[in-house]
Order: sequence, then structure tokens, then C-alpha cells
Amino acid sequence: MASLNRRWAERFLHPHFDAIGEGADLRSPRSIEVIGRNIRAGRFLSAMATPDAPIRLLVYPGSEGRIDIGDYVALSPGVRITAAHSITIGDSCSIAQRVFVTDADWHDLYHRVFPPGPTAPVVLEDNVWLCDGVIVCKGVRIGRNSVAGAGAVVTRDVPPNTVVAGNPARPVKRIDPEAPSTTRRDLFTKLGPVEAQEERLDRTQLAGNTVHGWLRSMWRPDHQS
Repeated sequence: MASLNRRWAERFLHPHFDAIGEGADLRSPRSIEVIGRNIRAGRFLSAMATPDAPIRLLVYPGSEGRIDIGDYVALSPGVRITAAHSITIGDSCSIAQRVFVTDADWHDLYHRVFPPGPTAPVVLEDNVWLCDGVIVCKGVRIGRNSVAGAGAVVTRDVPPNTVVAGNPARPVKRIDPEAPSTTRRDLFTKLGPVEAQEERLDRTQLAGNTVHGWLRSMWRPDHQS
């Protein structure tokens, strides 16, 4: 199935990008929408969509907008990135489920029928983590290694190495940049091939599974199934 999805994505989805780097892992590619021009992704993009939570990358038609995604970026189900100006996502960023990133208001306060309204560029620097349900508004720069907590609405710049939370998002914690850490880049450069890591994880999670157990779970499920 993984091989089939990869071939489908290469044939039908990759051409919608202006550029996409090597090693892209686009899971459930039929639930990933890439709409408009000037959408570029770097190496080893990981995008995991589901039919009920598609991923959408959109540059507003007729605008000069652009979306530039760096290397080793992860996009989760339900992510929407919508540009009419420019959205830049740095290397090793992790974007969790149902996050919305936009560089426009999409309607003016007084003239609400003429999109895209006021616009301003958005920048996520390297190794930013946006947790579930975050909204990043126009004109925001989130500094390197920072985190926006679940449900945060980010309306102003975030310094590097800072955790923000709330609506509107405010700093709640500092991250020590000198502390030992790993990034998504390390998955591909230090820890061995990602495929081998996933195979080891599958073997661990499926240890002890049997055909008899699978059949029993189908017909007589319980909390262990």
C-alpha cells in the first residue's frame, strides 16, 4: 500500500508543487490538496492526511502569494496553509492536527466581499512546533525552536526558544537552547533510515500478535483487542 500511495503521489500530486524535494512521504495522498502556483517543499516532507481531515496548501488565485516549506517538515491531518502574500516554513518544523496558518484576513473590516483583504508575510523559523488547533495569523514571525501550545491563537511575533499559549498567545515558558535536544533533521541524518526506524517500531508494537488473536478481535473484541 505504501508503494502504491507513493507512486500515486508522484504521478498525480507532485506536479501540483512548483518544486518538491527528494524523500517526500505523502500518506493518504488523495486527501492532500495542493492548489495554486508558487508552492514549494524541500526534502523529506512528511504529510499524513486522512479522508476526514485533509491537508490543504492553497495560494489564492490571482495573487502573488507563495508557500515555501523547508526540509524535514511534518504536516498532520487537517492542516491548512493558505497564502495570498508569503508563508515561509523553516526546516524541521512540526505542524500538528488542524493547525491553520494564514497570511491574510481574507476580508476587509469594512468591505467583506473582496478577498483576500489585508495581507502580511508569515515566517516559521527552523524547528518550530505548532501543537493541535493552533492558528497563526498574518504578519507573525515565530522564532527558531519555539512552541505554540494547543489551541493558541498567535497574533504577534514569538521570540526564539519560547513557549506561548492562549488566545491571544502569550509567553509562558523559556526553552534552554543549550539543553540536549533532537530535531526532525536528526531522524534522517543521525538515527538511521526512517524506514528502518518505522520497521523496528512496528515489530515492537505488533509483538505477540497472532492470526488467532486477530480473528478473535474481529469476532469477540475486548479491551485487549
